Amino acid sequence: MVADHNTPLLVPVRAALGTVTTPLFTLAEGPYAMLETVSGWVRLRRENVALSRELLQGAVERQRVRALEEENTRLRALLGSAARVSGRRLFAEVIGISPDPLRSQLVLDKGEADGVAVGDAVLDARGLVGQVVETGRVSARVLLVDDAAHATPVVVARNDLRLVLRGTGEGQPLELRFVPDTEDVRRGDLLVTSGLGGRFPAGYPVAEIVSVLDDPAEPFARVTARPLAQLSRSRHLVVIVDDDGVGPPPRAPGVPEEEGP
Repeated sequence: MVADHNTPLLVPVRAALGTVTTPLFTLAEGPYAMLETVSGWVRLRRENVALSRELLQGAVERQRVRALEEENTRLRALLGSAARVSGRRLFAEVIGISPDPLRSQLVLDKGEADGVAVGDAVLDARGLVGQVVETGRVSARVLLVDDAAHATPVVVARNDLRLVLRGTGEGQPLELRFVPDTEDVRRGDLLVTSGLGGRFPAGYPVAEIVSVLDDPAEPFARVTARPLAQLSRSRHLVVIVDDDGVGPPPRAPGVPEEEGP
């Protein structure tokens, strides 16, 4: 007797059964295939999230490194600028700003305990920031050069012309007062401290002239300048401390210096 698997008469039957059962096998395998697909998607999703976190962490670390490098650069520049002035140089950090929108002031983390006194000049890596107008035991308030109450005796570096530079308000251009329209002042001229009055060290950069407007009907030219110091961005500053006690007597906070060169 011949075995069934060798009987050609059953081939059509087996083919028909295969046609009928194939969809059943496919349907039965469907959940496993779907589960494998979902598992693969979940795995890829987790890997993607992990890579995204690593990239974000790397970006944050790079930002921190860049910030530290920039701060290091600023501190080095500040150290270099401090070496150019006389008096004891005290490094300080900004810990607050004035809430009064009409005043341009900030607060430092150094005060009387560190030798800071009213009238001490405050500098950053680029130029004059202002002067101390009020002190506490461990803090000091600084009047910035762009405050409307601040006046700075300056000279034009190009020709030694003595002038007075005044603030006009926070974030506003500085103004040279009482400049005869016959005087030689030009856009781009550098203004440095004159040292007159003993308030500020002589020869320190303060501002750059940005405009000179002559009005034939007026005896004085309208001259504006921009401060060189980064008044709203500097965090580390230098206070020039007068340890010898030699210098002008303290004046009331907010009171400008005398007019005139």
